[in-house]
Amino acid sequence: MASFARTFTRVPVFSRPVQGILFKTASVFIFTIMVTLVKVLSDRLPVGEILFSRNFFALIPVLAMVTWRREWGVAFKTKQPWGHVGRGMLGVASMFLWFASLSVLPLHDAMAISFSAPLITVALAAIVLGEKVRMYRWSAVGLGLVGILFVLSPHLGAGGFDASMTWGAMACLLSAAFMALAMITIRKLTATERTTTIVVYFSIISTVLSLLTLPFGWTMPSAADAVMLVAIGLCGGIGQILLTQAYRCAEASTIAPFDYTTIVWVLLFGVLIFSEIPTIEVFLGSAIVVGAGLFVIYREHRLGIDRTKDRRASTPSKA
Repeated sequence: MASFARTFTRVPVFSRPVQGILFKTASVFIFTIMVTLVKVLSDRLPVGEILFSRNFFALIPVLAMVTWRREWGVAFKTKQPWGHVGRGMLGVASMFLWFASLSVLPLHDAMAISFSAPLITVALAAIVLGEKVRMYRWSAVGLGLVGILFVLSPHLGAGGFDASMTWGAMACLLSAAFMALAMITIRKLTATERTTTIVVYFSIISTVLSLLTLPFGWTMPSAADAVMLVAIGLCGGIGQILLTQAYRCAEASTIAPFDYTTIVWVLLFGVLIFSEIPTIEVFLGSAIVVGAGLFVIYREHRLGIDRTKDRRASTPSKA
């Protein structure tokens, strides 16, 4: 027990890559469970109600982490209050669109489209932050967008046009764009803010913002649905803690590729729970997007771009 406590209270820098990988893969699994529960409830409950539960109940493990690490004295100290508000608004918008897309899209389609977020982040980093992005990474971004078009093609073709699924695909892509903007905001916050501060403020602000959806038709959940709502929030908070710890143990370039282990769980849960069989376009598009994403990670590692601070505090459009 003592060694476990030390793991979560010390802050070594990139000294335990194996533990970092284990924390990362565990967080991916927990987040996938959360997303699966969101999809189960999306047919029965309003998106805003699910969004509120995701953020409100996530406060339990997040605040427990602050207590465990004895950081109450510094957790709320900030030099950029409006930066946190902006990050919260972007994160909530991304999460709302992501949850909404899950109500109409197959799980694997939505996840494949969401993988475009890191590629969009590269483009926005060049435009917003003025980062130097050379031909190799621009090529990867372009290739990744081609992969997204493969995934989208069944929903946009004239032969099989489905208005609701087309809307869902667009919402998912827009969610990825908002998440990319949130990542850019996090990079600015990390110049002065602690990881704990970013996580705590996001949890609180996103809870307040999602509560604003109450007048738009929340419903009383059944006992089983209420349990799942609580589980969604707890999974979101626990997944965030595991993700944070992963980036304390290992370099971002070491563990970032393990984001894509999501594909394994999404395919498994999609088939077993929702009887969703991916199309060839999804397989091909996912392979292209993942390949482009891995190439971006490789190039950033070679160029010495360390985004560890913002990855510690980030919350993926699928969390």
